[in-house]
Amino acid sequence: MTRALGFLLLISSCALAGSLEKNPHAPLAGTYDPLDHWELRFETGALWDIGGGATPLDYVFLPQIITLKTPHVFKTPLGGGELALRSRFSFLGEPIADGPESFYIGGAAGGSLEWWDATRKFSLFLSSGGGVGWMDARGHEIKGAQGQDFNFNWYIHSGMTWRVREQLSISLGAYFQHVSNRGEDEVNPGVNALGPMLGVVWHF
Repeated sequence: MTRALGFLLLISSCALAGSLEKNPHAPLAGTYDPLDHWELRFETGALWDIGGGATPLDYVFLPQIITLKTPHVFKTPLGGGELALRSRFSFLGEPIADGPESFYIGGAAGGSLEWWDATRKFSLFLSSGGGVGWMDARGHEIKGAQGQDFNFNWYIHSGMTWRVREQLSISLGAYFQHVSNRGEDEVNPGVNALGPMLGVVWHF
């Protein structure tokens, strides 16, 4: 009986060791994995125009962004953690603190590439995508302002996320945004803007 029990324990230990070797970068046992869950985040910040061939006027956007992320659509072991791809959908509410216009409201969608450590306490992310929006364009009255109300946008967003509780994280990053009408109006200076973003994240 004792020999049989010892043999069963030996077999179980070998099986466990084999399963760990097959996936050494999986989250630690019992760890809540944000990659398996939806994510809702609110981010706020400030974006300053950086030129780059766009309008010569000064612009300051104050983005208030609500983003919904899906659970991972792909993930693979990398560097002691896991690299994952998620889909991202954002609502953009952006007062314009400096510039001829007063607001930009729209939406954007894209992919979010994220690396999470094995403890799922820390991640690095890089996201890019685009969408459409609306503003009170003043380009036919003020030189350098935007030519029409309906505009397109694209963005690059990079940063870090720290999970402070099981379903709660904070994030810090940099956000680049381009807004223009893509030549649909003869007046189309566009705006390139860049700045910091701070966010609160809920995993559910």
